[in-house]
Amino acid sequence: MLTGDPVQTVARLKARPGRELQIHGSARLGDSLLTANLIDTLRIVVAPTVLRTGRRLFAGDGATCGLHLLRQEVTPAGLIMLEYDVTDQAPTGEYHGVTELING
Repeated sequence: MLTGDPVQTVARLKARPGRELQIHGSARLGDSLLTANLIDTLRIVVAPTVLRTGRRLFAGDGATCGLHLLRQEVTPAGLIMLEYDVTDQAPTGEYHGVTELING
């Protein structure tokens, strides 16, 4: 359990030697730590389910950041497990749809 300001507490913990720090299932804390540039690796699991409700995973006011895919795995149940390095500001561009990518 974190006490005090979570961003300051995690920054202090991260500065100490030892094993990795992990958060599970806390979108708000994850967003705050990502905004504070305290996340090195992001692991996301995508379930083959459409809920049509809920909160955005990253909805804060922080700057954009890029993600570099390190690893991906699909489980027999259809879960997609993605692991990313968090990089500097995200490159931006225009997306014209899959058909333009295929037909190039």
